[in-house]
This record gives sequence, structure tokens and C-alpha cells, in this order.
Amino acid sequence: MGFASSWLKDRALFPALIKEVPAENTEIIVVVPCYDEPEITGLLNSLAMCQEPACRVEVIIVVNAPSGAGIENLEHNAESIVRTEIWIKENPGCFFGVFVIDGTNLRSEGWGVGLARKTGMDEALRRFDYLDNPYGIILNLDADCKVKSNYFTAVYNEMHDRRDRSACSIYFEHPISGDEFSEQIYRSITQYELHLRYYLQGLAFTGFPYAQHTVGSAIAVKALPYVRAGGMNRRMAGEDFYFIQKLLPAGGFFHLNQTTVYPSPRASARVPFGTGVTIQRLTERKNETLLTYNPEAFIELKMFFSLVDNNVVYSTDDPQLAYFCLPKGIRQFVEINEWTSKIREIKSNTSGIKAFRKRFFGWFNMFKIVKYLNSVHGTLFEKRPVNESASELLEAIGKDFKSDDPVLLLLFYRSLELNG
Repeated sequence: MGFASSWLKDRALFPALIKEVPAENTEIIVVVPCYDEPEITGLLNSLAMCQEPACRVEVIIVVNAPSGAGIENLEHNAESIVRTEIWIKENPGCFFGVFVIDGTNLRSEGWGVGLARKTGMDEALRRFDYLDNPYGIILNLDADCKVKSNYFTAVYNEMHDRRDRSACSIYFEHPISGDEFSEQIYRSITQYELHLRYYLQGLAFTGFPYAQHTVGSAIAVKALPYVRAGGMNRRMAGEDFYFIQKLLPAGGFFHLNQTTVYPSPRASARVPFGTGVTIQRLTERKNETLLTYNPEAFIELKMFFSLVDNNVVYSTDDPQLAYFCLPKGIRQFVEINEWTSKIREIKSNTSGIKAFRKRFFGWFNMFKIVKYLNSVHGTLFEKRPVNESASELLEAIGKDFKSDDPVLLLLFYRSLELNG
């Protein structure tokens, strides 16, 4: 019995879906959800152009469709399978093996990106379990992505034989210029990526200890930490966000900046929220400016978290007294009874400020922060154009860069992550 056999028996939705046994030196398995994606070979070609790592690689493509998928969507799915099979035959010497799982043949309700990722990641886990390799690396990509040529070698070098590293977010960049998409799409994706990076820097500015991107196509996790986190969820969207919330407190999560994933900037309605839907909305409303969180909300969070880090919340015997020290927006978001009950519960289950802090941020996690931000905007703060908020935050964190150009701001925010 392997390290994950019991977990797979209890938690996997399907039995083994790939009959061919994995090669003994398989250390990296890439999982790719695929829906309405006839150009899947673009991703395979990008992967094939990568430098070969010092291990065997597999790619698992999970073709799936939600219950309401149209005839054209299903035809595209069938086309994806045929094109992949042709690609496999035409690339017999490729350094990675490709397997296609046809989700339309699997009985399960709620097909979407979450269930597709779970199906593929569970299958990757099963293959590492067969090899008794708890440190095998499970990568996530989307079917419309491209990658930098050192994608596999960078992941292998930064994660293999590094027991202190369990999972990571991989550096990504959306294309913001070129001939493949319209100027409006490039303008929209520039604003959206700036929003993502502004949000990350805003979180880091507050002192939140788990500031990470949650982009599903740029996540890697080792097999055993995947099990310990309970595996991927089945959400129709936002599955990456919720999954990373389970990985972060366990430790060993890091930024992998030595390579790059290039997600597509195209508009899409395949999931209810996220990149594709945002781009679709912005492009339909021509020249619309993307609104994002007000920097004042991050400043308020910074004040709030400083009360935790400076021992004010922990050292105060009566949580109600500490409550009245909280910033206005926090008190508006968290009622006094919830605060008092939660702080007492955390204190009763911890000894010392370090343990208190860890448990506190297990409660006031990234999900709670998003709920807070949505709560205070429209009542206490107004959302701002993303270029204005991004520029103001740079001033608040002491960066000497002034511009209202979203492209220049995005390039600077990218440099902060790469050099930070």
C-alpha cells in the first residue's frame, strides 16, 4: 500500500483512469482542465519546446463540460481529444507522456474547472502513490496557457529534493501587446493583471503573513502536501483560491520566480467569475476603467494587524476592550460578539503570542479579508480606478515611482515581485 492509497480510496471520485503505469523516474505531472478548447495543441507545443528536466514528465488533460454545455462546446471538446491524439502520434520522441481523460464518459455531477482539476490531480496523486513518491510534483496549467522554455527545469531545480518546499505559486504574465488579440483586450488585461498585483502588494503591506497569488494555472504542489490539504475542491470557479487557503498555513509555500506561465488574456464566459469574465465585461463596455479596492482599506488592515503583532490583542484580558481599539471598518465588519467569542476561543487553544498569531490568521484569512474588503467598499470606502489605487499604494509602501499609465505601473509591479 502506498502513502496515499487510503486517501484515494476514501476521497478520489473515480478509480484509476490511466492504465499505463508511470515510468520509475516520473517526478513532475502537469494537470490541464480542458473545456471548449480546440487549440489545445498550442499548449502542448509550448511544453514540447521546453528544456528537458532531469526526470520524466507526464501531462494529464481532463476534457470536461458542465451540464449546460452547448453543441458547439461539446464539438470543441471532441476536437480537443482528436487533436491531442494526433499530436501524440506526431511527437513520439517527446520527453513527456500525454494522457487524455474524457470527462464526458465519467458519471459525475457538477463538471467544471474545480472538478476537472480534482480529477486530474487525484490521478496524478494515484500515479505518484504507485511509485511511492510522496514528493512528486503536481503542476497546474490551463489549456490556453503558454510557458517559458525553462518551465520544467526551473520547477525541478526549485522543488525537487527541497523538503522545506511543499507548494508554490509560479510567476505569471499575461500578454499585454501583440497581434493575436484586439487592442481593447490588451488594455483590459493590463488593468486586470495590475489589479491582481496591486492586491498582492496591498496584502503584503498590511503585514498579512500569507500574501500569495491564487492563479490556478500557476500552482505547484507536492503529492503528500496535496493529501494533507485534503485535495482539490470541486468548485465551479475560485477552486484555486480555496485550495491555496488550505496549503498556506501548513508552511513550505513559496514564490517560484525563476520561470513564467503566460495565461491567455482572452474573454470567456466559461466560469462565473475570474479573468475571462472580467475581460469580457471590460471589452464589451469599451474604454471602461477597472475599479479596484481603495488603498485606505489596506491601510486600515495594516493598523488592525499591527494590534495583533504588537501584542495588544493577545495581552488584553478582556477582548471587548481590544475591540474598541480596532479601526472603524473592522468593527463595522466584525460584530463585538463575534470578536469576543473568537478571540477567547483562540486564546483558550494557544499558549504564547506566536501560536496565537498563527491561529488568529487562520481565522482572519484571505477569504475573510476579501469579505471585509467587499463589505467596507460602498459603505466606508469607494472603489477607485486601478491605476490610481496602484499609484497611491506605491507611495504608501515607499516606492519612488509615479505614473498613471496602467502599462508602466504593471511593469513596475511585475519588477517588485521578481526582485522583491
